[in-house]
Amino acid sequence: MTGKALIPIIAEKNQTFTADFQDNSLVLKNEAEAAKLEKKMSDKGYYPIRVERSFYDDLNNDQDKINAWGTENFNKLMIARVSTWMSYADTKLKNSDTQCFVCPGNDDVFDIDALIQQSTKVTNAEGKILEIGGDYEMLSTGWSTPTPWKTFRECSEEELGKKIQVMTTQLKNPAKSIFNFHDPPSKSGLDDAPALTEKLDLKGGGRITRAVGSEAVREAIEKVQPLLGLHGHIHESKGIAKIGRTVCINPGSVYEEGTLMGAIADLEGGKLKQYFLTAG
Repeated sequence: MTGKALIPIIAEKNQTFTADFQDNSLVLKNEAEAAKLEKKMSDKGYYPIRVERSFYDDLNNDQDKINAWGTENFNKLMIARVSTWMSYADTKLKNSDTQCFVCPGNDDVFDIDALIQQSTKVTNAEGKILEIGGDYEMLSTGWSTPTPWKTFRECSEEELGKKIQVMTTQLKNPAKSIFNFHDPPSKSGLDDAPALTEKLDLKGGGRITRAVGSEAVREAIEKVQPLLGLHGHIHESKGIAKIGRTVCINPGSVYEEGTLMGAIADLEGGKLKQYFLTAG
């Protein structure tokens, strides 16, 4: 739900601005250009922040200082952005019957949970079994198995399996259930990510991949055979796969291009009538 980088826009002494963004070193001639870049960064999911050149140079001379400054401001801007989204949803859906469910993923700090809780139109689905359309039950978790980046909501396969089992054992009608699990099932084709070296560099320039999905998620799908599996986590593995009778979908992610990837699933009469991927 949150962005992955804080990007400084540096105010220079000659009234211009400079910034490094998506492998480009940019020079912005005036305030209007700086504001335009801020919007572009925000639209792509990043967090721009203005800093004076002297302050920025001082930070770069002290790694501990820049780490503390980066963490403080990253969290502050992240929370502000989620708060804005919740307010937007509450306003947009005020007179609507549309239900909005979200589930913070492994990269999301726990501070945002309280913001979601305050929303009148958005429900945090984490760890819950929620009725959808009166006929279906949706089970959700945004936790993932360990990643190289040691993110906030990670746990072992065993722990993830227990989180899932707590929910599956309470299902009234497993055949009409929806598994909304951030981690995709292992070896499903929805979990192929670039293989990394010990230094987290891409192997083979990103051409070498390996399956990094969850065994616990796959085992739960094979055992319960829900109607639908909704997954994410692995941005590069956009696609649709079947495990037994279960249709599993990962819409992928190209947020850095400013494009929102998604999926629409039409449920009717206890069946998955149609489903397709979207982008816009």
